[in-house]
Formats: sequence, structure tokens, C-alpha cells
Amino acid sequence: MPSTVPLSELLPSVLHFTIVKMTGEDFKNGQVLLIDKPLTWTSFQAVNKLRWEIRQAFNIKKIKVGHAGTLDPLATGLLIICTGKMTKQIDTFQGQDKEYTGTFVLGSTTPSYDLETEIDQTFPTDHITDDNIHKVANSFIGDTEQFPPIFSALKKDGKRLYDYAREGKTVEIKPRTIRISEFEITNIDRTKIQFRVVCSKGTYIRSLAHDFGKALNSGAHLSVLRRTKIGDFDVKNAVTPLDFIDALSPKP
Repeated sequence: MPSTVPLSELLPSVLHFTIVKMTGEDFKNGQVLLIDKPLTWTSFQAVNKLRWEIRQAFNIKKIKVGHAGTLDPLATGLLIICTGKMTKQIDTFQGQDKEYTGTFVLGSTTPSYDLETEIDQTFPTDHITDDNIHKVANSFIGDTEQFPPIFSALKKDGKRLYDYAREGKTVEIKPRTIRISEFEITNIDRTKIQFRVVCSKGTYIRSLAHDFGKALNSGAHLSVLRRTKIGDFDVKNAVTPLDFIDALSPKP
């Protein structure tokens, strides 16, 4: 299947676990699996687990399996996993806009911009109003330059940024142009700000949380994150890794 195929034409290839029992050849020929990644799982763990289970269920020695866009361990939600020939479409899926929901906590920051690390600084929040919060959210809509977090899997000189961070080393990080097309504040509960954001490939919601706090003359970090959509794909149609395993056809 050519890489220029419209995303909408790939939708029929998505595996509907409750009504379709696939074979080993089906997985080799290529499937798009919509997985709801659990909390604390890495994307790499999800791929490895599904690859292992597919191989065991159908007595397959080797099969290509990959994901189309990493989710942090502390994030949940939609993870597109491709098998067999559909791994050629991974770049197509990765280029789609993503939708996330989650929670920012105002008044404190962490080195990782989320709860992977402990709070390192606190800031006053008494000056922040609901109106300020909505105005700041609107100010992020459009193209902007964003610095990736130092605790990220991006590489510099062949080494992951989080490895530098854990060693306490400072490295120069260049900003990247990202696009936010929608940024909705869905609830405000004192310092806890719930949101929904639609953004381009390469956007770090942790960095958005950090920048959001700075724009409010305070600080902020990400406490909850869930990816709900990738292009036309919706987490409502996804299954957990355990549900996927239960749906696999038994060994012949």
C-alpha cells in the first residue's frame, strides 16, 4: 500500500476485536491496532507485549510490529500499533494531528514538567483569574516555538536527553515549531486546570504545561494526560492490551 494513501482509506484495516477473529497471515499482511495504553506502561512495552502474544498465538517466528507515536509512561490513551506490511504506514499516522485531554496544576514546577520528578519550585497563584486562564489558552493557538523538555527521548549527539538530565548535565536544546489548532479549558478547580488540546506532530504537552504556567506569571506542571485522537482514529474504538490478548485466536 503506497505511503500516499489517504488516512480515511486505512480505516477499514483497523482490527475490530469483538467481531473479527484474525489469523497469523492477517497480522503478517498488516493490521492497524488501536490500543488504549495503560498508566505506567511504556509504548515500547506495549509493542513488545503484543508482538510476543501474536507470535505465541499463531506460532510465528518473526513479525514486524511498531507504534506510531510515543506516549510517556505517565500518560494513557490511544496508541496506534501496526503489524506486518502496515508498518510502512507508521510515518503517515505519526504526521496526523493529535488530541489530548488532561490536567495542569498551577503554582509549582518539576524538572520533567510532569509527575515523573518531584516538585522543585512553588509560585503564588492568588493573582490568577479564570479570565486570565482562558486568555492565556487562546494565546497559544497557532504556530509557536516550543522547547522540548529535557526529560524526553529526543536524541542529541546520539544520546537521549533524559540520560543527560538524569546525569545532571546541561545540554543546549533548540526550539521546534509546533501548531496548536484548538486549546479548550474544560474545567477550573482552584489550581487544577482541565483542558483539551488539538496539536501537530512533535508537540509536548508537558512543555505546554510549563509554558502555560510561565504565561500566567506563575508555574505549572502536567499531572494527568490522555491521548484521545490521532487523525481520524479515536480512543473510544481502542482496547487495552489485555483485551487484545483475550481476543486473539487460539493456537492451531
